[in-house]
Amino acid sequence: MTTLSDSTRDKLMRVSVATISTALFKRGLRNQTIQDVQPVARKGRNMVGPAYTLRYIPAREDLNKLEVFRNPEHPQRACVESCPPGAVLVMDSRKNPRAASAGSILVTRLMVRGVAGVVTDGGFRDSPEIGGLAIPAYHNRPSAPTNLTLHQALDINVPIGCGDVAVWPGDIMVGDDEAVIVIPAELADEIAEEAVEMTAYEDFVTERVLAGESIIGLYPATQPRNLEEFAAWRAKHGR
Repeated sequence: MTTLSDSTRDKLMRVSVATISTALFKRGLRNQTIQDVQPVARKGRNMVGPAYTLRYIPAREDLNKLEVFRNPEHPQRACVESCPPGAVLVMDSRKNPRAASAGSILVTRLMVRGVAGVVTDGGFRDSPEIGGLAIPAYHNRPSAPTNLTLHQALDINVPIGCGDVAVWPGDIMVGDDEAVIVIPAELADEIAEEAVEMTAYEDFVTERVLAGESIIGLYPATQPRNLEEFAAWRAKHGR
């Protein structure tokens, strides 16, 4: 699994998905925000961690009976028990929320094991209970039926698609109270650094706009005096 430094993790915990998306756009990466996925419940803090993946395919009835859960090597169960602490479990449910990707017991197990978060482009059952857990969880919408009715868990920790975005094992996942984004692992350090810088300037701009200043020349900064005033603002605020 990708090693994520404490410094980079801390920086990514303090920036928005929107800011990260702009930093990635500057590098030509336009399709990194997972589509049609939102928090089960807002946590007021970010989810950050390397991706650990699970791929579902359409269920075939003769291979997907309820008894399959008795097998400890069933891919869904095995994935819950093998997802590393600090990682984010990302599930490819083919953007189909008509059956659950997981429920509260499995998500609780992930939380107790120290997993940083869980994401699916399908749905969760027991979503009120999942929303009450400390672990960040993201899905398309609530879905009561068991996953076996439509989904068959197949592959663990392989490249997947989630919400129209390619996710490779070890990519860095960041979720906030709005959305989830995928950062290629090799870019994580520089994206984190730039996003922190961008966030500081955006906070400075917001303060100035609230005070009545026009955005022209300020956002983006095209006047040298704005950069000078920003430097003074950063020194004053320890940013």
